[in-house]
Amino acid sequence: MKIKIMLIAFIALITNKNFGQSVSSSPYSLFGVGTEFESDFGSIPGLGSSGIALPTNKFINNLNPASLGFMYQNHFLFDVGGKAIVTTYQDVSTKEKRNNVQFSHIAFAFPISKKSGVSLALKPYSSSSYSISNLSLGIKDSDEFYTYSAAGTGGLNDLDVSYGYRLSKRMSVGATGSVLFGNASVDENYLVDVALLNISKTTNYNGVRLTLGTQYAIDSTFTIAATIKSPSKINASKVASITSVTASGSSIITSEEAVDVNDYYMPTEIAIGLSKSFKENFNATLDYQKSFWSDTNQSDSYGVFTNQDKFAAGLSFEKSKKGRSYFDRFKYSMGFNYDTGYLEIDSKKIQNTSVSIGVSVPLDNMFSMLNVSYSYGQKGSITNGLIKENYHKLSLNLSLDGFWFVKRKFE
Repeated sequence: MKIKIMLIAFIALITNKNFGQSVSSSPYSLFGVGTEFESDFGSIPGLGSSGIALPTNKFINNLNPASLGFMYQNHFLFDVGGKAIVTTYQDVSTKEKRNNVQFSHIAFAFPISKKSGVSLALKPYSSSSYSISNLSLGIKDSDEFYTYSAAGTGGLNDLDVSYGYRLSKRMSVGATGSVLFGNASVDENYLVDVALLNISKTTNYNGVRLTLGTQYAIDSTFTIAATIKSPSKINASKVASITSVTASGSSIITSEEAVDVNDYYMPTEIAIGLSKSFKENFNATLDYQKSFWSDTNQSDSYGVFTNQDKFAAGLSFEKSKKGRSYFDRFKYSMGFNYDTGYLEIDSKKIQNTSVSIGVSVPLDNMFSMLNVSYSYGQKGSITNGLIKENYHKLSLNLSLDGFWFVKRKFE
């Protein structure tokens, strides 16, 4: 009963805002469909977002669908999470701080046979929320200037259906079908002398993507894994309205008219991961991912898409897996993550580096855990007119385990 009360309170807290609202305030979210969102489940945030080779037995591993092949029988897993972020934005002359509370994900998984399991998850894929105020720009072939202001919100949501199957005692394979959908809106103002031009645009996106994965346990302490995500086209349609405001009044030039817009392309992504247990109490994870953005042959008005590399590593410690003491079952983690970024502006890539620590607090005698993690990171730089982000992130994930279809021996 206590767990149910905690679950209701937790969901009410993190879903205080509508799911479709923006979940990021990064200035770099104005590019493409916004910045990618990290929706890591269970204890993964404390491991630097690493864990491709971890099985889905005590929590749902959203990094690899093959992990579902190692689910325990009669166990139903549920995971819901949220994040609180404090970010400081800095350029060569100014500094600004913003606070943000974000919904992360909601997911559940269960076995459908002794060798297979399925999961369903809903989470943000990308988010966009930015504001540009009173930016003075020169008019081409003229000595005059105009003032530009803009505000954007939106992003993509991701609905995942995953299936994993264990081919043998040591090897499993899996697949994820992802449905991506959402929209992005931007309101732009161009001020020339006393004339104001307002352009409001809303772009709707939808598409699908396939992920394949595998895990292989070399022995009881060492597992290797790999995933591949297919290239995908995200269909886009845009509606815009234009309003001209002069000293004499307002006149609508175009209202709610469909305009041409380029579709958005997602790259092929390949990843490999390792998981190694040692001295009975420690487990190390190491992941590498390559995203081939250059092959999508797309660009942004302000930057160029380039190939992306991600490195993630984590280390966890659990005093005793069979300890009788409540505190013996606490699990501690730490991690590191480095991302070269996929966007290049003025020949400068937008890199992201972070470190993290976490603790998993047991809630019952099975696998239910409250996962709490803290991470500090830096994104971008002050050089070349860019903006540097310093962020502190607190992640809360509630991983619940239920025991299904087991007859009671005693009433």
